[in-house]
Amino acid sequence: MPNSPSKIGSMIACKCPRCRTGNIFKYPTYQIFQFSKTYENCPHCGLKYEHETGFFWGAMYISYGFSSGLMIVFGIFAINMNWTFTNILITIVSMAVVFTPFFFRYARVIMLYGLSPNRRFDSKYL
Repeated sequence: MPNSPSKIGSMIACKCPRCRTGNIFKYPTYQIFQFSKTYENCPHCGLKYEHETGFFWGAMYISYGFSSGLMIVFGIFAINMNWTFTNILITIVSMAVVFTPFFFRYARVIMLYGLSPNRRFDSKYL
C-alpha cells in the first residue's frame, strides 16, 4: 500500500504497531510527571498493548542498555578530554535524568514492534 506509514517513522512517533496511527502514550515526553502514561488499548484500532501481565518488564533491560551505552560513550569522551571526576559525575547524572523519559518510551516501543510476534502492521486498520 503506497500511503501506509513507514515502520521506522511510526516507531519514532510512538505509534501503534498494528495501525501505525494511534498513539501509544497519552501525553508528550515534555510533560515530566506524565511521560510514562500509556494507553491500555490503541485509541484507533483497539490493539491491547500489554498482552500479558509484566510484558513491559523486558523494556527495563532495553532502557538499561540505552543508559549504559550513553554513559560508557560519554565516559570515554570525558576521560579523553581530561575532565575532573566531579564534572563527569554531574554530567552523567544530569544526562540520566534528562534522557530517562526518552529511554523509557523507546524501550517500550521496541518491545511492541520487535518482540511482539502478533503485533504486526495491518493496512485494514488504517
